[in-house]
Amino acid sequence: MYPIVYFDCIVVKVRQDKRIINKAVYIALGINISGLKDVLGLWISENEGAKFWLNNFTDLKNRGVSDILITCSDNLKGFGDAIRTVFPETAHQLCIVHQIRNSLKFVSYKDAKELTSDLKKIYQSINEQEAQLALDRFCETWDSQYPYISKSWKDNWDNLVFFLQFPPEIRRIIYTTNAIESLNGQLRKFTKNKRIFPNDNAVFKSFYLAIRNIEKKWTMQPKNWRSALAHFYIMFEGRVVIE
Repeated sequence: MYPIVYFDCIVVKVRQDKRIINKAVYIALGINISGLKDVLGLWISENEGAKFWLNNFTDLKNRGVSDILITCSDNLKGFGDAIRTVFPETAHQLCIVHQIRNSLKFVSYKDAKELTSDLKKIYQSINEQEAQLALDRFCETWDSQYPYISKSWKDNWDNLVFFLQFPPEIRRIIYTTNAIESLNGQLRKFTKNKRIFPNDNAVFKSFYLAIRNIEKKWTMQPKNWRSALAHFYIMFEGRVVIE
């Protein structure tokens, strides 16, 4: 059982059918009951969707993952429907950092600082009710210029503000995918000399060997992990067994 599992991807160039194409290597990074990181799986694909993710989650379950309390990811296509099919009790938190980046994509430079400050009031709220009021104020200020931003927040609201149910020690762990992005950065260092992989198998071998080296340094728990685990035990109705 994993309290938290992060999902993200790295894009690599692979030779296929006499062409060089981009493929995404998807990675699952779990935090186990002891608070230690554990890479649970690697999958490679040109396209993602509900079927792709359903196969991945089924693979995790068949290999022994019985339960996941919270998954953290960017807004990956088909992810939400698939996780509910295989792990129906699992909550899904979207990465706030990715959401902000996406919100600012087409914002004018002169508006960026003020708009970012107003977005901060949403995700730094004490609870969901306060966040909703902050979003309403954001709509009043910015919808005339950038209506797509508030629409994106509203469309994904439940998965964006889920972390506000928790105390600070848990919020810091789940509101962003920084943990897996740090892993991705280290993987890129190991594979930077491989501009083009000859096939998918070469990708898996390279990543596997890199992960074996990286895992040797994973000996530290997240800060206040025992306190966070106690909150998980209470909020998830005993699905967590504290040894």
